[in-house]
Amino acid sequence: MKNLIFNLLLFALGIYAIYEQSKPEPNKIIMFVAFALFMIGLFRIMKKIPSKKDKEDLDNE
Repeated sequence: MKNLIFNLLLFALGIYAIYEQSKPEPNKIIMFVAFALFMIGLFRIMKKIPSKKDKEDLDNE
């Protein structure tokens, strides 16, 4: 449930950031927060994907 809420929140903020960027004078604070949350979301996704280097190390043993 927690992941679902977090994912929906990230999606909604992403849509709002795109809308904000289309304005003639986008709010810099909103753009910064949207970028920071985007990076946090990428980090959470990358944390779940195993590293290719780790797989190669296991094959060599």
